[in-house]
Amino acid sequence: MKAEIIAVGSELLLGQISNTNARYISSQLAELGIDVYYHTVVGDNPNRLLEAIKIAENRADLIIFSGGLGPTKDDLTKETISKHLNKNLVLDDHAIIYIEDFFKRAGKVMTENNKKQALVLDGCTVLENKHGMAPGMLLSTEKHTYMLLPGPPKELEPMFQFEAKPLLPKLLYKENVIMSHVIRFYGIGEAELENEVQDLLDNQTNPTLAPLASDGEVTLRLTAKADTEEEAWKRIEKLQAEILNRVGKYVYGYNNESLASKLRDILIDNELTISAAESMTAGLFQSELAAVPGMGVALVGGIITYTEEVKINQLGVKRETIDEHSVVSSQVAEEMASRVKEKFETTIGIGITGAAGPDGHGDQPAGTVWIGIAYGDVAPISYKLNLSGMRNTNRLRTVKFTIHYLIRLLREEGLSKI
Repeated sequence: MKAEIIAVGSELLLGQISNTNARYISSQLAELGIDVYYHTVVGDNPNRLLEAIKIAENRADLIIFSGGLGPTKDDLTKETISKHLNKNLVLDDHAIIYIEDFFKRAGKVMTENNKKQALVLDGCTVLENKHGMAPGMLLSTEKHTYMLLPGPPKELEPMFQFEAKPLLPKLLYKENVIMSHVIRFYGIGEAELENEVQDLLDNQTNPTLAPLASDGEVTLRLTAKADTEEEAWKRIEKLQAEILNRVGKYVYGYNNESLASKLRDILIDNELTISAAESMTAGLFQSELAAVPGMGVALVGGIITYTEEVKINQLGVKRETIDEHSVVSSQVAEEMASRVKEKFETTIGIGITGAAGPDGHGDQPAGTVWIGIAYGDVAPISYKLNLSGMRNTNRLRTVKFTIHYLIRLLREEGLSKI
C-alpha cells in the first residue's frame, strides 16, 4: 500500500508555517505498515491542486490532504476534489449544528461563509472534528482512497488519531489484519539499540521491525500482518519477548505513552506526590510534567533556584555545601532535592543543577549536570550527566533523563511494571 500526502496552503510555500502535519501523518501511517513515498505541498490554487491530485493518483493508492477545508475563498480542497471525482458537496447535519451552536455560545452572528465548513463529499465517511469546525472526510473509489483533513495541527492530529486511523486497516487491508506496536526506550542510543537487535532487523519478515530516534528517545515499531488480530498479536508478542530479553532495562513504555505520562501513572497508582527545585532547567521539568493531563494529582509545586542566594535563602541549601563542593555538584543536587521535598511535604523531591552551556561553571565544563532525587525516608541519590548539545537541547535532555532515572528508581522499588 502506497500513500502520498498533499499539504494545501500558500502559507506553507511562503515559509510562514512549517509542514508539521506531513511528519505526523507519515509517522502514523508507518505504524500501520503503509509506505509514504511522496510529500507534496501546493498553494491555494485549484488548477495546481488538480495537477497535484492527478500526479498522486498515478503513484499512490491512498491520498491524504491537509488544509483547505475552512470558510474562506482560498479554502478550495474539497471543492477541487468534488469536481475531479464528480461528487456533489452536501451539508452534514451534525457539522452544521455544531457550528451554529458554537456561534450561539460565543454570542456572535454566524456569517454565511461558515456554512461552507459543513459541506462534505457525497457518500464519504465523515470524520468528526472535536477541536474545530470543519469535519474531515474519507472516500474510496475503485482505484483510490482520499482522506481530507483540516490544516491546524490541533485539529488534524486528534482527528487522524481517533477518527481516521482506526478506519484505515479495514478499508485498505480487507483480506488481512495489520497490527502495529511501538516499544519506547530511553537511556540507550539508536546505534547501540540497533546493534543489540541487528540480527532481528536483518532477518525480519513478519512482523517487520523499524527503529526511530527523536529527542533522545528511541522507538522500535513492530508491525504484523495476519488473518486475525489474535494471530497478529501473537506474532508481535513473540518478537517483543526477544527484544525485552536483550534491552528490556531501557524500556519505559509502549505506543502513545511518553516519559511524563508513564511517570504520572506510576505516581498516581502509588499515591505519590512530587516537587522540584530547578536551577539550569528553570521550571522546564515541572512544565513537562504539567503538560500531561491528570498530573495535578501528584505534582504539588516547586521552586526555581537559579542563583546561589536563592538556593540558600529560599530553599535552605547550606552555604558551606556550595562553598565546599561548588553549586554544580552531587551534594548540592541532593540537598536541593531533600529541601524541596521537606518544603512542599511531598514523597519525592527533585533537585537539578548544572551548566547548560555554552559556558561552563567554575571548573565544571558546559553540559555537566547533576540530578538529585529524594524519595521516602532514605538518603537522596544523584546522577551525573555529561551532555554535549546546544544549551536548550541540554536543558530538555536533562528533563527527560530526570524522568527516566526517577522511573527506574521507582521500578527498582517495585512500584512500576513494564
